[in-house]
Amino acid sequence: MSFALVFSGQGTQHPAMLPWLADDEHVRDTCARLGVDDWRRALADPDWAERNDNAQTLLTGLALAAWGQLAPLISSPAAVAGYSVGELAAFSAAGVIEPATAAALAPLRAEAMDRCAARVPGGLLAVSGLSESRLEQIRDEAGLALAIRNGNDSVILGGPRAALDHAERKALAAGAQCTRLRVHVASHTPWMREAAAGFAQTLAQVPFHAPRVVLFSNARDRIRDAASARTALAAQIATTVRWDECMENVMARQVRCVLELGPGQALARMWNQRWPTVPARACDDFRSAAAIAAWLNSHADR
Repeated sequence: MSFALVFSGQGTQHPAMLPWLADDEHVRDTCARLGVDDWRRALADPDWAERNDNAQTLLTGLALAAWGQLAPLISSPAAVAGYSVGELAAFSAAGVIEPATAAALAPLRAEAMDRCAARVPGGLLAVSGLSESRLEQIRDEAGLALAIRNGNDSVILGGPRAALDHAERKALAAGAQCTRLRVHVASHTPWMREAAAGFAQTLAQVPFHAPRVVLFSNARDRIRDAASARTALAAQIATTVRWDECMENVMARQVRCVLELGPGQALARMWNQRWPTVPARACDDFRSAAAIAAWLNSHADR
């Protein structure tokens, strides 16, 4: 079975996500870490759900739990990648860090980012439907940074809130589609440099291993050893996520299908728009882990 496994980031979390996820030890540990009894009920409160520390801790813990429940039913993926905070679970799935380590790192990552955001409140704005040159012009005029590049005409800009407001007005007037993400920090931009440096110090004390499967970082590069994994996981906090190039590298592995693990279907949708002959599905689409395994198996010999 040649499939790619991609882990979602934050911003699309919702109470009904991962309907098949069993209440196992990983889930209970995550709830305990967050001080909640029921994570679905907690997510029903938008203010709670959008807090950076809650989102990163919860989504990492649930992704680890979901992969732990799914992995025994299928073979190893041909390639693994994580989108933004999804890298924590992706690096764990690839054998770079232990699941318990990834779960413990999530709130520390969020805490480092929140300290930066307390000084310069910011966020993220998704913009699509304009030419690359027009997007760059709007970004530069507003004084924002390129946080995530999903394609030539589909980007996520990050920076201070006032600058985001300015860019959104300009982009809408130019005919763009804009969405303010449910993220209250300027992730993957220079405003997070101190967070990246602080998280790097944290990671220096953490055991890392070479990946057991092909692993791509948000910087589009393949992770081949423990040292590069440690560097990449910290650096991505303050540098652009090159998701379009990351997807190209995954496609180069000649995978037969792609599975998105996490909330929503954003990564699967992006993949299907670009490579419709190689199907992608999201775990949110299924009602059981067995159904996910059956879908993956259905593409094994094609």
